[in-house]
Amino acid sequence: MKILYAIQGTGNGHLCRAKDIYPELQKYGDVDLLISGYQTDISLPFPVKYRMKGISFIFGKHGGVSLLETTKRLKLSTFIRDVYKLPVEEYDLVINDFEPVSAWACKLRGLPCVALSHQSAVIHKAAPKPKKNGWIGKAILKHYAPFTDHYGFHFRPYDENVFLPVIRKEVQQLEVTTGKHYTVYLPAYNAESLIRFFSKIQKVEWQVFCKHSQEAFQFENISIFPVSNEAFLESLASCKGALLGAGFEGPSEALYLNKKLMVVPMLRQIEQQCNAAALAELGVPVIPSLQHKYLEKVNNWILNEQAVPVSFSKETASIAVGALIHDFLNHSAQSLDNSLPEFY
Repeated sequence: MKILYAIQGTGNGHLCRAKDIYPELQKYGDVDLLISGYQTDISLPFPVKYRMKGISFIFGKHGGVSLLETTKRLKLSTFIRDVYKLPVEEYDLVINDFEPVSAWACKLRGLPCVALSHQSAVIHKAAPKPKKNGWIGKAILKHYAPFTDHYGFHFRPYDENVFLPVIRKEVQQLEVTTGKHYTVYLPAYNAESLIRFFSKIQKVEWQVFCKHSQEAFQFENISIFPVSNEAFLESLASCKGALLGAGFEGPSEALYLNKKLMVVPMLRQIEQQCNAAALAELGVPVIPSLQHKYLEKVNNWILNEQAVPVSFSKETASIAVGALIHDFLNHSAQSLDNSLPEFY
């Protein structure tokens, strides 16, 4: 079987998950990788056949998506060209992790596209939603990468095709300790904004990973580091608590490591708003932004909050891929049976 596995390259979570999904897919056939987007700090140890610009949402520096930068970097002509050029018809199965080029290439050709993503679980009717659920955000989640069937990941299994998070093996193998520092990763804030907020919370050692900083430096009780997968995991494994964006993989890994967690959802990013609602249901404290008025809540979290207990399987990648392939092969066999003449 020939499989195209298409991955969104905005943010780090999609590629982190792919590190465990890709080897599982290889058990069932020849797998080609496609990555579109360019807002990631993670590389894959696998050959990538297609690298495309796609449609990336650009992180801002003050807590949200930068609509101006996103619009400036949007090249619709390039996107449309890639959609028409991508040879999706050459594959027996197209698996999509919120990747728009392959999704629209399949849609325009009337071909199946199977979502294997967090976003396909977020839009499930049973999954938690924020109180303010704007129509633009809902439209993006629904139409950005259309699919014909879906298998999703979320903090709880809201449906039989919704699985618990994929915890990558490099996280499973970490040695967990409890140090004195708190780990921070909020990619939509620059160093100045982060320092302005966390410097007001003294007697706490902050290890802050900043997407907008190229060099490490120290300011009072705050250590600023450029984003590095290895350094971040080392900090997370040994931290006293983690204050993260409301993405999916980062909070999932912090919960798996039994770390006290607080999240700050990105402004104008509906997926993170939905994640924050789901995490709040689990008991994870949420603050909307790094405004001064939320300092007291952070202080209370440092002094009082405990880790939220979870039970995430180490084998989710294998289970989810196995379910997807099993259903695909069964559907293919049924389609073949239905197409045979009665006298066969």
